[in-house]
Amino acid sequence: MITKHIEGKFRRSLRTRKKIRMSNRLRLSVYRSSRYLYAQLIDDATGKTIVAVNEKDIAGSSKSGITKSEKAKLLGNFFAQKAKKAKVTKIVFDRSGYKYHGRIKSFAEGIRDSGLNF
Repeated sequence: MITKHIEGKFRRSLRTRKKIRMSNRLRLSVYRSSRYLYAQLIDDATGKTIVAVNEKDIAGSSKSGITKSEKAKLLGNFFAQKAKKAKVTKIVFDRSGYKYHGRIKSFAEGIRDSGLNF
């Protein structure tokens, strides 16, 4: 049985992926669990992952005084640095059906602050 929550997330993910396929940029895919945030930069033409990060990779993520949104912004900055080392400047953001608020929005703002374009 599919709940309304899952059905809505699935429809949103299909809607964004349809638009993403039209662009010739690398795709930034995001997965959000209840505890961590994961992101990977994918080249859909070859099917290979170029850069992958998660909250366990960043220093200071185990601090108890930092919120999940602040961790997401730090992860965005860290991701942008790794992408720049891989000589990537333009990407397309695939939020995987998640609404653009909270940790997803903070992650995207962290990437934009570090200079990647999407």
